[in-house]
Amino acid sequence: MVAKIQPEDLTDTQQAALEELLFRLADDEYVQGERLIEWQIYAPTLESDLALANIAQDEFGHARLWYDLLQELGYSESEVLWERPADEFRHSTLVELPFEEGDWADVIVRSYLYDAAERLRLESLTETSYAPLADRVGKALSEERYHLENAQNWLDRLCEGDGESRGRVQAAVERLFPHALSLFAEPEYEGELMESGFQTVSTSDLRVEWLDTVIPYLESLGLDVPDPEEVERPTARGRDGTHTDHWFELAEDFRRTYNEIDKPEPARIGRERKA
Repeated sequence: MVAKIQPEDLTDTQQAALEELLFRLADDEYVQGERLIEWQIYAPTLESDLALANIAQDEFGHARLWYDLLQELGYSESEVLWERPADEFRHSTLVELPFEEGDWADVIVRSYLYDAAERLRLESLTETSYAPLADRVGKALSEERYHLENAQNWLDRLCEGDGESRGRVQAAVERLFPHALSLFAEPEYEGELMESGFQTVSTSDLRVEWLDTVIPYLESLGLDVPDPEEVERPTARGRDGTHTDHWFELAEDFRRTYNEIDKPEPARIGRERKA
């Protein structure tokens, strides 16, 4: 068995590649969690409300896993989250968009598109050569599979028949799919990620696998999916630091308490996880 790479073994280029990977993972999860909590107590059933609350908590916990690894590389908590400039976040624009008011279909469609991608991304890390990352992927992956199952179950329900719910799902697909494509923007250090074994499937191959998964499934529900090669892409891409105005508003909002209350140490996000 090949020895796993430890933090002290990293070259400067390897560390830069890992940081890019971890910031993408952590920022996606944190911002997705921030948006999901906006729906707590507003979901259509008590069961779905509890499920959404648990999923949001999971996303914050996953963000904690990846932000913790960044702290092991020399960052402080304030640097990775509370005091980092908003335009340095590297999440997809999919997760930063506000929900269409009162539209449960919006919640479910973006959850499906995101969770299908997240499952594939984490699967590409299960055999990672970076030891601290390998120790944490399994827990997050098992929870993301539940998130995906929950989203699919709701999509199946919403697309039964030809009523208003199906129309709302179709509108959400058309609105959100172009933003979901930003999940698979190629990293600057893609070559190093693959060469060092940090990630075992290239980002371009993950994109293909994701498209081969989500398009047939959505079409099986009678939905029309935009052609990924012809769809008009949003100006803001997320991964490159360009974001919609909605993100800057959200960033200011979730950091308001931190900025207003003088604390010697910022509160830790999410629940503690064991490796």
